[in-house]
Amino acid sequence: MKVRVDRERCEGHGQCNLVSDELFPVDDEGYSAIENGGKEVPAGDEDVAEEGVYNCPARALVLEN
Repeated sequence: MKVRVDRERCEGHGQCNLVSDELFPVDDEGYSAIENGGKEVPAGDEDVAEEGVYNCPARALVLEN
């Protein structure tokens, strides 16, 4: 499973980062720092990834299998 960010939609709310700063890193301005290829979700962190995606008010995050 991977988490990806749509940079056009990210508004820098940082709600994902509050769920997990390791899984949802942000840059100095508060915008997602997930690289273009996406970020692998470690085994066992699927629920955390889903919560971070759910908490994004801009709906800029997606999970892919």
